[in-house]
Amino acid sequence: MGILRLITGWPGPSGFGSATTAEQVTAGIDAGDLTVVITGGASGIGLETSRVLALRGAHVIIAARNVEAANEAKQNILKSNENAKIDVLQLDLSSLKSVKDFADNFIALNLPLNILINNAGIMFCPYQLSQDEIEMQFATNHLGHFYLTNLLLDKMKNTASSTGIEGRIVNLSSVAHLHTYEEGIRFDSINDKKSYSDKKAYGQSKLANILHANELSRRLEEEGVNITVNSVHPGLIMTNLMKYSLNLMSTFIASLQRRST
Repeated sequence: MGILRLITGWPGPSGFGSATTAEQVTAGIDAGDLTVVITGGASGIGLETSRVLALRGAHVIIAARNVEAANEAKQNILKSNENAKIDVLQLDLSSLKSVKDFADNFIALNLPLNILINNAGIMFCPYQLSQDEIEMQFATNHLGHFYLTNLLLDKMKNTASSTGIEGRIVNLSSVAHLHTYEEGIRFDSINDKKSYSDKKAYGQSKLANILHANELSRRLEEEGVNITVNSVHPGLIMTNLMKYSLNLMSTFIASLQRRST
């Protein structure tokens, strides 16, 4: 039934479904007091998230590897919403140095931070290593976001405490977390090229997103911090994330359907 709802867009118990738009979900929401950081906020799901949150009044920080593309996205948003509050900062999640530089640059702006959306990612790419010599999908999808979240966590805690507004951290994971290596996350062989599977490596990184969200949520609740942490499956959407292989995506969907029967 889950796959059927996904494909047809039939609403679930919340009244929303895969065919529901971001504008419909946020109708009536005033986000004027919120500052949001969105990784990969210049394209795909991230761009639509940036656009709609800005439409609702939030101050949106687009964190993007390609600053030129991000500034173009900013201008497009401003064309339809001249009152949008949008800033762009460079962030390459595959580089831990870039993540640290982004966090330092954001904190230097002396802005609050209410929401962190860990959206950016890559999928099904050929084997390659990051600048830090880590398998690229794991480095980009998980480690970069893990490090970024840790670097910005004190800022979020202070914002939640001083404003009384609940903070939100959202990890964009995927139902692909079900399709990973047999042992789950291969901590001892992340970089093993010989046994590398582009699909399973992606699933591994998405499983890591979920485990990160679950454990951070537990710790913050135990600490009594007014911040919620969630991981979400955004659905199957035709964005640049699919660029490596549409055929692989079809095979992957078929495997999930078999698992659900």
